[in-house]
Amino acid sequence: MSAQEADHAAEQEQTEQPVPEPTRFSSQHKGTFNGERLNYTVDAGETYLRNAEGEPTAAIFSFDYVVDSKQQRPVTFIWNGGPGSSSTWLHMGAYGPKRIVVPSDAEHPGVAPYTIKDAPETILDVTDMVFVDPVGTGFSRAIGKGKKEDFWGLTEDANSMAALIAAWLTENNRWNSPLFLLGESFGTTRAAAVAKVLREDYVINVNGIVFVSQALDYQGSTPYVDDNIISYITYIPTMAATAWYHGKVEQSDDFETFIQESREFATQELLPALFQGNLLSDDRRAELVSELQRFTGLSKEYIERVDLRINAFRFAKELKREEGIAVGLLDSRYTLDERDDVAPRPGEDAAGAISPAYKASLMHYMRNDLGVDWNRPYLNPADPELSGKWRWSPRPKGSSWEPHYVNTAPDLAAVLRSNPSLKVMVGSGYYDLITPFFDAEYTLNRHGIAADDIIYHYYHGGHMMYVHEPARKALLEDTRDFIKVQSQRVD
Repeated sequence: MSAQEADHAAEQEQTEQPVPEPTRFSSQHKGTFNGERLNYTVDAGETYLRNAEGEPTAAIFSFDYVVDSKQQRPVTFIWNGGPGSSSTWLHMGAYGPKRIVVPSDAEHPGVAPYTIKDAPETILDVTDMVFVDPVGTGFSRAIGKGKKEDFWGLTEDANSMAALIAAWLTENNRWNSPLFLLGESFGTTRAAAVAKVLREDYVINVNGIVFVSQALDYQGSTPYVDDNIISYITYIPTMAATAWYHGKVEQSDDFETFIQESREFATQELLPALFQGNLLSDDRRAELVSELQRFTGLSKEYIERVDLRINAFRFAKELKREEGIAVGLLDSRYTLDERDDVAPRPGEDAAGAISPAYKASLMHYMRNDLGVDWNRPYLNPADPELSGKWRWSPRPKGSSWEPHYVNTAPDLAAVLRSNPSLKVMVGSGYYDLITPFFDAEYTLNRHGIAADDIIYHYYHGGHMMYVHEPARKALLEDTRDFIKVQSQRVD
């Protein structure tokens, strides 16, 4: 029997076996959050998605933090990105009531035992929280009549998350609770799409959406495509912030002034020049080379060789090349002494050093605090087949599609027009070379989105800005204020 035939037989056997009841682990807790003493329940377990015939197709595992209250408190659905990431990062690093402690100054976190502490600054005082692991991550799986490929795609993923929210609201009698979506990275791509599905397919309005490291229109965060002019613009301010942090540029102005000047240079000077191409004069080109050196800290010779087009991932290798050091992509504060000092870009991401600490902390916390004692593997990283089988096309299978950059900003724009009360909070790290903060501005200032609908916040951290302790506290406080305002009932 071939491997393909064996896989088919296994799927056939799965669909023929009866599906057991959802697995859940419930525990009671208490804590003081922002000065308020709370009793809360953590239900860690599965919610089943069902097809039109009522048959289970997927078991979505979530960690539900619900405060004991007779009021219809707000509820916030929280997920990470990937696609293919469990909610570990936002759960244990930012919004959960327990957190992993890693060095705030971008030093290596070392090895176990790691420190896990109470997080009294989290937002449990203003909202219940549901940390969601999509199919193929964490404990979430396709079951019964479902196949995992049914949930692995831009549209498929949004549909499954919207279905989860509707099922959860019904099972927990929370249809009249203020509703929030909070996502990181691809989780923001997802949040915009989910908000539209909720509005159109379930007639559910969302009170607010929080984007952590925004990624809606991928053109502005795709620096590895040579002819993508937009990426040579959107990354300039992040490269400027990185060069500033590592002392590679003159620091005559204050940081915010320097960053604003880099924004203006990118859009008002570099962008028109790149559009000119070979019509650009030698004198103007020399001026631009000098300005790019001023903002990025790279040599004039390098800037000339790359024809004014600085690839952000190669920048991470070039900035400190003479020292044999690469800076991180997820967080450019991190550095790594790599073996290959002549490679064009980093061989690995220096900021990935925190991953083992995050996984260890969640596994320990699940077993020892939440009582999650299960022999099912917790997929972090995701199912190894997920990435290769993910469908980025928004069109149904079999229909024609001319590939383009992923973009769910029009979904967000449509929801904002249909729901005038909806607002969006955007949290960005200055040192994020994966989803640059200027791309968030570029994306959300277009697509017919009103400026008043978007609230921007900036932090001195990277993609996971909450790794930096002052940024973590600021992110939580900004999120709390946003939820409080958006939860107020207007009679």
